[in-house]
Amino acid sequence: MRVVIADDAVLLREGLVRLLTECGHEVVAAVGDGPALVEAVVAHQPDVSIVDVRMPPSHTDEGLRAAVEARTRVPLTPILVLSQYVEVSYADDLLGTVRSGRGGVGYLLKDRVAAIDEFLDALRRVAAGGTVLDPEVVAQLLVRRRRDDPLRALTPREREVLGLMAEGRSNGAIARSLVVSDGAVEKHVRNIFTKLDLPPDASDHRRVLAVLRYLES
Repeated sequence: MRVVIADDAVLLREGLVRLLTECGHEVVAAVGDGPALVEAVVAHQPDVSIVDVRMPPSHTDEGLRAAVEARTRVPLTPILVLSQYVEVSYADDLLGTVRSGRGGVGYLLKDRVAAIDEFLDALRRVAAGGTVLDPEVVAQLLVRRRRDDPLRALTPREREVLGLMAEGRSNGAIARSLVVSDGAVEKHVRNIFTKLDLPPDASDHRRVLAVLRYLES
């Protein structure tokens, strides 16, 4: 594979160059900042680029922003992002490109580089258009999804009622489906509106808004 490396940490950058070269890959550029990464990707159009999230000058998200720009300039160019810590928002940004149909992205913690075989396998998968996420990133994404879930306060029965509402069922039809009274369904629906913070409002249809929350969860 032809590889571009972008990391301002000289020891890690040179270590990656040596590792990849010894494994038969060609490092076409090894740079230390975002603009140089973009230039290298445009000039060499590598099979994959390895990019540190945090690079000069602010050491926040320059690497990620440069990677996004590189993928804009060279559509679908594969990018494997490395980070010292789990940055869930950055992982979400990468997943956003996957949801739009743009594969060939990965997010790994730098510690994973020490597991050479696993690291090289991840690099190959990203180069082939796959998606690779560090297990720790996946775990934290799941935690945040649960925390941000707008339906987290609903009981299992209330979720069931809301699911039937999403199918377009009336309260009477829901009652027959669940073999409960109409009054019980009405109580569940009121609880759903309360827990989803949907107070009575003449300008809004609370049933529709609740279903939208359900579909977006």
